[in-house]
Amino acid sequence: MNNIAEENQNMNQELETQNEVKETEIEFTGEETEIELTGEETMEELLDIYDSSLSKFEEGQVVIGTVISVGRETVLVDVGYKSEGQISIHEFIGEDGNVSVNVGDEFEVMIEVWDEEEETVLLSHEKAKKVKVWDAIKDIYDDDGTIEGVITSRVKGGFSVDIGLQAFLPGSQADLRPIRNMDEMVGQTYTFKILKYNKKRNNIVLSRRVLLETEREKMRSATLAAIENDKVMEGIVKNITEYGVFVDLGGVDGLLHITDISWGRVKHPSELFSVGDQINVKILSFDFEKERVSLGMKQLTPDPWTTAAEKYPTGSKIEGRVVSLTDYGAFIELEEGVEGLIHVSEMSWTRKIRHPSQMVAVGEQVEAVVLDLKPENRRISLGIKQTVENPWEVISQKYPVGTIIEGKIKNITEFGLFIGIDDDIDGLVHISDISWTKRIKHPSEIYKKNDTIQAVVLDIDKANERFSLGIKQTQVDPWETVAERYDVGKEISGVITNLTDFGVFVELEEGIEGLVHVSEISKENIKSPKEHYQIGETITAKVMNINSDERRIGLSIKRLDQDDDDRYLEEIATSSKPAASAFGEMLRSNIQEKLEAEKKENE
Repeated sequence: MNNIAEENQNMNQELETQNEVKETEIEFTGEETEIELTGEETMEELLDIYDSSLSKFEEGQVVIGTVISVGRETVLVDVGYKSEGQISIHEFIGEDGNVSVNVGDEFEVMIEVWDEEEETVLLSHEKAKKVKVWDAIKDIYDDDGTIEGVITSRVKGGFSVDIGLQAFLPGSQADLRPIRNMDEMVGQTYTFKILKYNKKRNNIVLSRRVLLETEREKMRSATLAAIENDKVMEGIVKNITEYGVFVDLGGVDGLLHITDISWGRVKHPSELFSVGDQINVKILSFDFEKERVSLGMKQLTPDPWTTAAEKYPTGSKIEGRVVSLTDYGAFIELEEGVEGLIHVSEMSWTRKIRHPSQMVAVGEQVEAVVLDLKPENRRISLGIKQTVENPWEVISQKYPVGTIIEGKIKNITEFGLFIGIDDDIDGLVHISDISWTKRIKHPSEIYKKNDTIQAVVLDIDKANERFSLGIKQTQVDPWETVAERYDVGKEISGVITNLTDFGVFVELEEGIEGLVHVSEISKENIKSPKEHYQIGETITAKVMNINSDERRIGLSIKRLDQDDDDRYLEEIATSSKPAASAFGEMLRSNIQEKLEAEKKENE
């Protein structure tokens, strides 16, 4: 619009050219006022008429304006007043820093300041928009309608939402259930219900939950009408627990128990599902009164055990993955839903497996043989050792009885030595087969682990998987020739090695002992040899008998003393002169008979 001076000059020129016109009608429209000019008005009257034709404003009023220029700091807008209105350029600068207004743009503005005397009009486009938003909010609230907005940020207790104005969305009103990650909602556009508003306090409270509950109730009614047993439905994973998954079927929650997720092994449902996943499930059962729905997923596919007998016949070789270990064995997955057990006793022909981890590990692929199959009990017995030849079947051919073998001592126990042969087969040298003659309390007295020794194969028991060896059998048994070294009746000497109530043990040579029974110690009655002898003492005795099979030598001290007496009597008998009397002759005859009788007894 031109300034006032220019406008007055134009009007004067126009009046001068129309002096001869007696009646001219000019219409000015302003605030619904129609003015007629006759051409006879004075300049003062015309100015008054012009002023009355201009728009009249009030602060806070919203009018339509047109952009006539865009400056660095202000935007000039024509609102029908004699001077242009001004709007700060900052109202049109976007987040990218660019100005989003052009000459000719038309939009609503609010009269912030109107000074008629100074002819100043300050405008605001932003405040005009807010006024319109507040009007819209009132209408939506009164009509119980909805409004769309963008969640701009998280604030204490909820979210800040841009609906043209900043509104507050409480966290409890953001969804039907607690939100685990509230940051995911920032930047999202949703539809909201206006719970309450206060224009004076600039306060607006929104709810998304109210709309979701209404929608859920509609879905729930439709779902309840559609649910029936064995029906396959689509649902969304709502919650995951250690015992199963809760699935939203559309306003109605169903439980997919962990045992109905898969025919195979499921440690925890979280291995297969995440909240929000869309899945297909089968209705297993439904309680209309309690609105409880049992769901199944594995029921969507055939039970693999129905064909297990055909796929895994007894004696066949299979390959599977180790899925679990227990103290008694390893479970092998042959296919999803079909697992077999390898018992620890079926893992090795020769080794004693205390725990399956000695042979296999979880996740490992193994080859096994089907030993037994019971589909009705959902059980398959497997064996690893059956995949190789049983070494006990050929060990007797490789090492027949009497063979001398050489090996290292793998273990020492109180009852013997375990010697490593081959193929993880250990031979046992019992403590009684270590030496012919030595009394061994513990094998560790003589041997150490990893010592290399020679032994003779004594026996192979394939049924009980026992391999018996002997070390002493590599040497000649000294008891076989003991009779040659100790004649019966021979006088020998030895060291006392043990004293018992029934006799005295005397070592004749290393490992060879003889026993002097208590009755053979003296003619006198001896209650205990311990009263007369000490261990380590050397004594002399007479060999009475030898039993090589029972490894016994009987000795006698009493007979040795008696022999001395007999020799003495014999010397008397042979050296004595002829008897001077009948009594002397009779005494010599008795001595002679007694000597002959003892000689026969000893023979």
